[in-house]
Amino acid sequence: MKYKSQKVAYWFFALSMLLLVLQIVYGFVMGFARIGLDNLHDFIPFNTARAVHTNLLVVWLLSGFMGAAYYIIPEEAQRELVSVKLAYVQLISLAVVGVVAIVGYHFNYWEGRKFLEIPRPLDFLVVANVLLFLGLILVTLFKGKRRTTTALVLSMGLLFAALLYLPGMLPFDSQVTDSFFRWWVVHLWVEGVWELIMGGILSFLLIKLTGVDREVIEKWLYVIVGLTFLSGVLGTGHHYYYIGVNKIWLIVGGIFSALEPLAFLAMALFAVNMYRKGEKKHPNKLALYWTLGAAIVSFVGAGLLGFAHTLPQTNLYTHGTLVTAMHGHLAFWGAYGMIVLAIISYALPNLTGRKLYQSTRGRAAYWLSNIGMIGMTVAFGVAGVAQVYLERKFGMDFMQVQGEISVHFVVLILCATIFTTGIVLYVIDFYKHGKPNDEALEQTID
Repeated sequence: MKYKSQKVAYWFFALSMLLLVLQIVYGFVMGFARIGLDNLHDFIPFNTARAVHTNLLVVWLLSGFMGAAYYIIPEEAQRELVSVKLAYVQLISLAVVGVVAIVGYHFNYWEGRKFLEIPRPLDFLVVANVLLFLGLILVTLFKGKRRTTTALVLSMGLLFAALLYLPGMLPFDSQVTDSFFRWWVVHLWVEGVWELIMGGILSFLLIKLTGVDREVIEKWLYVIVGLTFLSGVLGTGHHYYYIGVNKIWLIVGGIFSALEPLAFLAMALFAVNMYRKGEKKHPNKLALYWTLGAAIVSFVGAGLLGFAHTLPQTNLYTHGTLVTAMHGHLAFWGAYGMIVLAIISYALPNLTGRKLYQSTRGRAAYWLSNIGMIGMTVAFGVAGVAQVYLERKFGMDFMQVQGEISVHFVVLILCATIFTTGIVLYVIDFYKHGKPNDEALEQTID
């Protein structure tokens, strides 16, 4: 059974698509700057482009997660959202915060803290926005007819994500202390509670797309939650190696960072195993591709590539180089970008009534975006290894090294063009589905 209030999710997904396109634009600005074509420097200097690029990533993923929650929770709780009007207020305020932050970056109005550049006054608006969102989701869940493990894990991830934003708002005079707590936000989001959000969405999609019993799928979900908490929390230590804290973090960070791939391995095995067990021939193969792809690519990008450079002996040389960008791009794409695109691919036909499951455009979007992202990852990796050897091992000047490795950014831009072509096709498909309507929700196929 579908619920009319699920239509709210569509507009969060639409905002997510808009911000993704903007993020890509700023990525190209940086890419061209790296090969010497920095004609926009007077208007968009590199540091501004980087801040906008990374912050747009966070906001479009959060918008996607919120849209996923507004779609999943009513269905799991078996009741309408408690207030559709407040959900739209929350959407508008989220968009306003994003726009104001981006404009502020261009006028050098930001906090000087990497990945948490948003101006302090906007922090309070973010908190108010997220509290409203959580209120709507949690009240809907606990007033509902049932409380499933899938819904509880998704809600727990969203709740913890909100709570872990608060340490980033604390002011510190010490750079060491500031960095220590800043990673509570950055690391414990992307390598902790966001994994719970991913697990909840993944569980919902596999229940719908494979036909495997809910009990079987949700037992796997407990394993993923356990592995996430086991490795993710103390795995924060790999960010503490060289910021001035006690050396015990070299041991703690090294050991638990080595365990972090287990949660992503469990997700990959979970998704593939459920697909193989499934007997349900769901027509929406495109959503299934994105779902399985998210589980597998996240294991490679977040798990294996993360492990490859977070051991202390390796990280001594790779820290702060393009090796980090290699890991970061494929990790965010696989673990979070693809799962957002998966839930959108599943929800759109149900919201709009247009069953564009097997369009050539949709399949091309999937393959081109993934091929392009893998190419970008390889280009970052080769450039990063060259940077490590030239700069960290041979002692070459930083700017001289940047000139030497600029050729790899030509390859990166070519691969980014392939990736962008796939995303543009996905956005066109999104637009072609049309707007949500009540009649479509009454005729959806589970």
